[in-house]
Amino acid sequence: MSGVIVTNPPKADAADVEALAGYGVATVSEAMGRTGLLGPQIRPIQQGVRVAGTAVTVLSWPGDNLMIHAAVEQCGEGDLLVVTTTSPSTDGMFGELFATALHKRGVKGVITNAGIRDTQELREMGFAAWARAVSAQGTVKATGGSVNVPVAIDGQVIRPGDVILADDDGVVVVPRERARETVERSEAREAKEASTRSAFLEGQLGLDRYNLREKLKELGVEYRTYEEYEGVRP
Repeated sequence: MSGVIVTNPPKADAADVEALAGYGVATVSEAMGRTGLLGPQIRPIQQGVRVAGTAVTVLSWPGDNLMIHAAVEQCGEGDLLVVTTTSPSTDGMFGELFATALHKRGVKGVITNAGIRDTQELREMGFAAWARAVSAQGTVKATGGSVNVPVAIDGQVIRPGDVILADDDGVVVVPRERARETVERSEAREAKEASTRSAFLEGQLGLDRYNLREKLKELGVEYRTYEEYEGVRP
């Protein structure tokens, strides 16, 4: 497997990345029309952490972390490392030593479609990570791959410089050209949700706020008392 290491790819504007960090993954995905989500199998190793950064992508051979070493050099302040493999792998390709090197360079965390290890150490050092698997299985450094090329995870294409947002609910990718638009749409969605939250706190039901009673009627859903449902008459 030959490969390429692309240097200095374009990135989303840092101000837009910071703004997106203020919203949850669910909000941002909804703001983009329910798109951009990586699959639910990619889970955080910690809780209560949300990060947003620009993607540095890695395409590696299964069970081989050579290209992660190459990618570290391409990472800088505000980046998130995104690692996938040419075919499925759960080997522990990323651990505490990589995190130490990346933390020194200002990298915010790692997203991997493979395995991760040293999870306790990562939590203790505050290095955020999302992975498909946790595995102590080690890897080799023997096969070429690519850095900063478009990669696909769970049907989502991630390009270098795209925005990656990750929290307890999962991971979403925002194309770098859509970052500003997505910030604005996320702000509008959050304002709408704040209004709805206030209404619910005052006792309003979703059935009424969203005019769902008519929808139930259209679908033929009927209300029955317990006695009517059981066929019991007074």
